[in-house]
Order: sequence, then structure tokens, then C-alpha cells
Amino acid sequence: MTTQHFATLPEPADRGERDPRAWVAPTVATALMLVSGPAALLFGALSAMATDSCGPEDCSDALNTALAWIYGLLSYGGPLALAALLTAWLLPWKRRWSVTRAWVAALALLPPLSVLYLVFTLPAP
Repeated sequence: MTTQHFATLPEPADRGERDPRAWVAPTVATALMLVSGPAALLFGALSAMATDSCGPEDCSDALNTALAWIYGLLSYGGPLALAALLTAWLLPWKRRWSVTRAWVAALALLPPLSVLYLVFTLPAP
């Protein structure tokens, strides 16, 4: 005689319950933003001095493109990063929003980290 085994499927978790760790992703993003945001603003503003040796007209196209990206990210990425960080804090603190909250918090760090990367890898004039 053979015995039949039936596996029971786990019941779906209640995705509407309050998430006790909802504060973690926005807090980490805020802490990193407090460090990387002012650094990106400072180094991004000082990156124009890379054109001192060649003048803005005689510098390489790669340097001018990198500087354009830096100033574009400072102009448009800064407000978008702040909006994403605010969104990470204001999303409902339910389990169903935990993945979205983590992604939005990570995306909030993208503009300042991109500016720092571009500043530290500026091409030669």
C-alpha cells in the first residue's frame, strides 16, 4: 500500500499589516544623503576649476560633457533626490510598500553619488 503525501501551500501573508522595520530604508538613505548631498554640491561646484588650465573654449569635449552632466545632475537631480527621499518617508508603513520604499530610498541616493563619481573621474583637460 502506498502513502500519498500532500503538501499544503502556505497561506498568503497579510500584506496590509504594519511593517515594524519600515523606518530602516528611509533612515539609512537620509543618513547617507546628509553626507553625500553636501559633498556632491561642494565638489560639483568646484569642478568648474578643472577648466582653469585650458579655458572653457579649449578644453576637451569629454571634459565639457562631464561638466554638463555634473551641472545637470545638480540642477535637476537634487530636487528629484529630495522628492524621492520624501516619498520614501511618506509611503504607508505597511508591509506591501516595503519593497517600493527600499527602491525609492535607494534611488534618492543616485543623483549625489553620480555627481561624486563624475567629479572624481573627470577626464584630463
